[in-house]
Amino acid sequence: MTTPHGTKDKTDLNRDEGEHETIGQVIGKTGNSENLPDAFSANRRHDCGADCAKFQKSELEVRFNKKALERPYTSKNSWGKTYGEHKRHLEFSHEQYRELQKYAAEVGIFFTASGMDEMAVEFLHEINVPFFKVASADANNFPYLEKTAKKGRPMVVSSGMQSMETIRQVYKTVKQHNENFTILQCTSTYPLDPKAVNLRVIMEFQKEFPDIPIGYSGHETGISISVAAVALGAKVIERHVTLDKTWKGSDHGASLEPAELAELIRSIRLVETAMGSSIKQMLPCEKVCHGKLGKSVVAKVKIPKGTVLTLGMLGVKVAEPMGIPAGDIFQLVGKTMTQEVEEDESVLPNMVDN
Repeated sequence: MTTPHGTKDKTDLNRDEGEHETIGQVIGKTGNSENLPDAFSANRRHDCGADCAKFQKSELEVRFNKKALERPYTSKNSWGKTYGEHKRHLEFSHEQYRELQKYAAEVGIFFTASGMDEMAVEFLHEINVPFFKVASADANNFPYLEKTAKKGRPMVVSSGMQSMETIRQVYKTVKQHNENFTILQCTSTYPLDPKAVNLRVIMEFQKEFPDIPIGYSGHETGISISVAAVALGAKVIERHVTLDKTWKGSDHGASLEPAELAELIRSIRLVETAMGSSIKQMLPCEKVCHGKLGKSVVAKVKIPKGTVLTLGMLGVKVAEPMGIPAGDIFQLVGKTMTQEVEEDESVLPNMVDN
């Protein structure tokens, strides 16, 4: 996967970025709607800073049985009298996918899709997508996972509607054949109520699967929760993207419009930078403040040369000149003054017998 600062293989999900880890990928997923000019949408996602434009690919007769395709579909979001008619109306042809892939390459954004069945995965493998996305509905489809993993491409696996025990089995199944994969915390509902997000699962996944990156696939409104996921260590963020939330389609209302996507990515990159180092130390940028406000040891009373110091003789103040650091005051107790110091004067290192 890609990182704005990394230099390694952009599809390597397990790369080591060292002390300053970066977010692996921001994936913009297209909502299901004929109204969406998809090539334009891919361009907008690129302009907003996303790393990848992701779609969904189905071979409908393989994904659904006959009765599922024939069932009546009278939802306000329907594009046909039956669910099959609805899905056929929305599904892109192989040629259209190749056209979208070509356009994505021209504008400089990765292109892939969730393979919603095994034949769809075969097609995506044929057109050489940079990674496979496994939808939540297939996370417990272990024959599918095994076949997909054996193809050797990086995999991003969503975990909606699954238990931890199932995700452990997902990890074992994929890991046996492919070490380059990530698991995303996900709750499968649109739009997602914040109470059902459960970002803490990200940390549980990190503990359970410490050798792979963990990410977040969000169906909530707004960007705050996705930014929080990054702060918790998510290395992949997937969000639905639309050009208009009012368009027909169940997931448009839970999608981000271009301005929101751009703000999300700016916020992610800011948090990414702010994560910084785990080493706690005074930084060069703090030295000016320390020079003005940093406290050091002063004499509470006049202390003659040769005096053995007690704690009651010493205090801590902002002092000029800056003396022995305030944090070292207890180490001075029992030491001998090598020269006299007046009351309220700084106690300097050369005044104390080492």
